[in-house]
Amino acid sequence: MHPLDEIQLTGLTVFGRHGVFDHERENGQEFVIDVRLHIALADAAASDDVADTVHYGELAEKVAAVVAGEPVNLIETLAVRIADVVLTDERVQLTSVTVHKPHAPISLSFADVSVTVHRGQKVAP
Repeated sequence: MHPLDEIQLTGLTVFGRHGVFDHERENGQEFVIDVRLHIALADAAASDDVADTVHYGELAEKVAAVVAGEPVNLIETLAVRIADVVLTDERVQLTSVTVHKPHAPISLSFADVSVTVHRGQKVAP
């Protein structure tokens, strides 16, 4: 087996309607997503063929569809849903997904709120 390399997609900004408050669902806001994939890239490097790797443009579209899709209360839930989508590609061994909510309803001055989850492929018993 080849060592695991990384593909990163950072700063993907998508409008969504997630949150526990009614106004968050009604008005929506932008969420910023960072995704890190751990994947063996030796085959892609040798073939120089996008079919042998994760197409990051297609990945961005899939992630954006989750964020723009069905609202959830917690960004924790959103992060896990995104990780589940990333892991549908069996070549991805591990993923880290960070969901940033820079416009969270916090009455104090802050730069960002984020949640990061780490998930891997399920191992058969």
